[in-house]
Amino acid sequence: MPPVVINLRKADDSRDVVHRAVQTLSEGKLVVFPTETVYGLAALGRSGAAVQRIYEVKGRDERTPLALAIRGVEDALDYAPGLNRRAERLARRCWPGPVTLVVEHGPASLVRQLPERVQQGVSPAGEVGLRVPAHWAVLDVLQMIAGPIALTSANRSGEPAATTAQDAMKHLGDDVGLVLDDGPCHYGQASTVVRATADGVECLREGVVSRETLDRLASMLIVIVCTGNTCRSPMAEAMLRKMAAEKLGCTVDDLESRGVTIASAGIAAAAGGPAAAEAVEVMKTQGLDIACHQSQPLTDKLAHHADLLLTLTAAHRNAILRRWPEVAQRTHTLRADGGDIADPIGGPLQVYQQCAAQIEAALRQRVAEIEFN
Repeated sequence: MPPVVINLRKADDSRDVVHRAVQTLSEGKLVVFPTETVYGLAALGRSGAAVQRIYEVKGRDERTPLALAIRGVEDALDYAPGLNRRAERLARRCWPGPVTLVVEHGPASLVRQLPERVQQGVSPAGEVGLRVPAHWAVLDVLQMIAGPIALTSANRSGEPAATTAQDAMKHLGDDVGLVLDDGPCHYGQASTVVRATADGVECLREGVVSRETLDRLASMLIVIVCTGNTCRSPMAEAMLRKMAAEKLGCTVDDLESRGVTIASAGIAAAAGGPAAAEAVEVMKTQGLDIACHQSQPLTDKLAHHADLLLTLTAAHRNAILRRWPEVAQRTHTLRADGGDIADPIGGPLQVYQQCAAQIEAALRQRVAEIEFN
C-alpha cells in the first residue's frame, strides 16, 4: 500500500499533521520526516518491531546504529546522565541543529529502559547517538509522543541521502506509512557526527558543521556583564584573560586554542561603542590594551552559550534571570559575597583605579575556583 503523503506547505492545520504522525508511529509504522539536513526515516523508539523494520527497509548492516531523536539538552541528561562538559556545551550550543552527539550512556540511562531490540539498534557498544533536528514537525511530534524516536536517513543503505520527499519515496517506496513533504532540505547534507570526551572533540563524520567550528563550540565561554560594556566589564574581561592564561600556563593569545574564550557584554549596551578613555588608561598601566574594545549587548545567544556569566552587581544578575531564568545556575556576581562593584562612569581617573582594584580582587577569588576546561 503506498504511503500517505502530506505536503506541509499546503497543510491547513499543522496540529492535525503532528497528530497523524504520532498515530502512525504509535501503530509501529515508519514515517519520513523532513529535517534541516536530509530527510529522515523514523520509528517509535519504544517499539523493537518498528526499529527492526528500519533495518529491513534500508537493508542496513545490523552493526550500524541508529540515532535517537530527542527534545533537547534536558532529555540528553536522561539518556546520558554522565554527559561531560564538552558534550553538554555542544548540545546546548548546537541543538536544535545539524549535530549528532555520540556519548556513553551508563547504567542509569533511559536507554536501559528501552526494549532489547531497540537497545541493540541504538546502542550496540555502550554509546548512543543523540540528535535534535531543527524542524518543527519532528520537534512537535517529540513533544507529543512518549519516549524518543529512532532516526536515520531516508534512503537505502549505500544510496545517496534523500534531500527531497520525492527522493525518499523513490528509495523506500511503499515501505513507510507516512511521508511529510516540506520541499528541499535546508542544508542538503548529513549532520556532523561527533564524540565529545573529557580530552577533546572527535569528529566521526564531518557534515554541515566543520571540525574547526566544533572545536570552538566545545570551548569554555565566560561572559562578564555590566550595564553599558564600556567601563567595568571591559576591564574585567582584560584582567580575567591575563589571569586565566597565567593559571593555564599559556599566553593570552593562546587562550582560545586551549579551549577558553572570555568576553564581555552589557545589559543595556549599544553595539560598537569604545571603552571609556579612563578605563583604557587604567588598563594600560597594567600592561593590558582595551583600546580596540567594542561594546556589545548581552544577547540570547551569548546568555545561552555561556558556561559562566559573571555580573558586576546583583541588579545585573537579577536582570539576566528575569529575561533568561534558565541560566540561573551559570550566573553569579563577580564578587563572591554577592556585593556590587560600583560604576565609575563620569568619575575621575582615581575612581576608575579604585574600581579596577575591586575587580581584580574579586577576579582573583573567582579564578581560584574556576576549572578552565
